[in-house]
Amino acid sequence: MAERAATLFANLTRQHDALKCGERTIRFDQPHVMGILNITPDSFSDGGKHQNDPEKAAEAGLAMTVAGASILDIGGESTRPGADPVWEGDEIKRVVPVIEKLAHCGAAISIDTRKAAVMEAAIAAGTHLINDVSALLHDKRSLEVAGVSGLPVILMHAPSSGKDPHKGDGYGNIVTDTLDWLEQRVAEVVAAGFERDKIIIDPGLGFGKSLTDNLALMNNIAMFHALGQPLLIGASRKRMIGALSKEAPVDQRLGGSIAFAHHAIQQGAQIVRVHDVPETVQALQIWRGMRDAGVTAPV
Repeated sequence: MAERAATLFANLTRQHDALKCGERTIRFDQPHVMGILNITPDSFSDGGKHQNDPEKAAEAGLAMTVAGASILDIGGESTRPGADPVWEGDEIKRVVPVIEKLAHCGAAISIDTRKAAVMEAAIAAGTHLINDVSALLHDKRSLEVAGVSGLPVILMHAPSSGKDPHKGDGYGNIVTDTLDWLEQRVAEVVAAGFERDKIIIDPGLGFGKSLTDNLALMNNIAMFHALGQPLLIGASRKRMIGALSKEAPVDQRLGGSIAFAHHAIQQGAQIVRVHDVPETVQALQIWRGMRDAGVTAPV
């Protein structure tokens, strides 16, 4: 236990190596905005917005890049509570044309999927990262496909790797349970041959977690740096914002999304995954300006 404690403590100040993602280099000495681009009919926030129109979806992705997104996260299957599973062939048809159009847009392209076949198609189309809400557990081939690709992976905590990622038996302590699970999963993925420096972790806000659980995680984001991996936080427009703001509908959760993103960055999160890129980038720029002024001696 003393050995583990020493490792966790040392990880708190670990400097992360930059990731080479196609034409983009992601450095972790500053936080990054990941723009969400859903090519789905039923995602909780923007379902149907870009469905069946790769050109329009690519234009939206390009606009996010121009606004300052370092990464675009492209998904073809909704993982909201109660969403129906999507056949991998349909998922591929949704995402591949968009990835091909954005592969050289200047942002790193992430594929948001749980399926090995979709990963393979996205990699062939030019994607640079793999973002799996099941941490490469849902599909038996995912670990191999991701490993052979050599691409960075985002491992997210969810209570289940089955059809419904929100189904679970509850938690003892949500923070330590999630931290322990991610620590074990990172170790398993590294043991399978992955480079530790190419693994990003995500505590999975909103996935099988109550409002109390989500707030406990948000208030303890800094603890996850003890795992020694870059940290992604995705709280944008989620139900907990409505729960804290008189049930504000999804399209009226900008203020809450900015507040959570700012809080995550304050606690050292390297990536915030958001729907509202220009507003979040502006908030990040203000945060950086204040931080830099705070550490610079007055003339």
